[in-house]
Amino acid sequence: MKILVLGSDGLVGKNLQDLVNSDTENEWIFATRLDGDLTVLKKVENLFEKVKPTHVINLAAYVGGLYKNMSRGVEFFEKNILININVMKASLSVKKLISLMSTCIFPDKIDYPITEEKLHLGPPHPSNEGYAYSKRMIDVLSRAYNKEYGTKYITVIPGNLYGPYDNFNLEDAHVIPSLIHKMKNAKLSGEPLIIFGSGNALRQFTHASDLAKYLVWTLNNYEDTEPLIVSSEDEYSIFDLVQILKQEFEYDGEISWDNTRSDGQIKKTISCEKLKKIHPDPHFRDLRDGLKETIIWFLNSENNYRK
Repeated sequence: MKILVLGSDGLVGKNLQDLVNSDTENEWIFATRLDGDLTVLKKVENLFEKVKPTHVINLAAYVGGLYKNMSRGVEFFEKNILININVMKASLSVKKLISLMSTCIFPDKIDYPITEEKLHLGPPHPSNEGYAYSKRMIDVLSRAYNKEYGTKYITVIPGNLYGPYDNFNLEDAHVIPSLIHKMKNAKLSGEPLIIFGSGNALRQFTHASDLAKYLVWTLNNYEDTEPLIVSSEDEYSIFDLVQILKQEFEYDGEISWDNTRSDGQIKKTISCEKLKKIHPDPHFRDLRDGLKETIIWFLNSENNYRK
């Protein structure tokens, strides 16, 4: 196989590179935005013509944390729609295209746990409406291509991702990298750690290396064209997450919760029953172990992490 990975300089792409760097049976091409602007169809077509991939994994997305999503919905919708439309257009000749969606695509008001078939049963949470609808359309468009052109466009839905190579920007990072960065700064400065929200929101966290492992498995084994949830099912409140981080950082400073800031969607519990039925032994890294590794990587990568 000649596998083109798009968006390979992000969290999942870097973990995927670490995973397959010893693969001698397949040819992996890891493309970044420097190889072509995926929002421009001609540049995407030029990249595909140059590489001539047999398989594609599309990790590219315009992403950000909760508050960036709340304030820039149009930008999130437009950029992600363009990326995914252009990649699908260019992938007509490949044997398999795997695209990532997100748990935020699921309906806000829904019976739990959430399974793949509940994807379109209602609108997503309004806090990230632009991004959520743009990612939900990956499923709609993939099904349309598969029906009309006989393609094999597959969609994977990961849980809340974290790990080495994440975006640790204090303004628009997701919750785990943001909290890690904030706690480090608070410990060094001695100033109180202020955390947005009440701490009551519940999340299921998946280490990016685990997702990378299941993407390779999907590439080789998953032939269904219906979406597949890939996530740890262990659920933690943001308050619980902060307690684990406190212990790992040995942080004993003051913590205050800013209840004027949104929690986002309070709960979005997903089920991996489908994965369990088709995979011999699904396993996901324990959150504490994954956080320990991520913190060590962050502290040793001050000049290399995204911020």
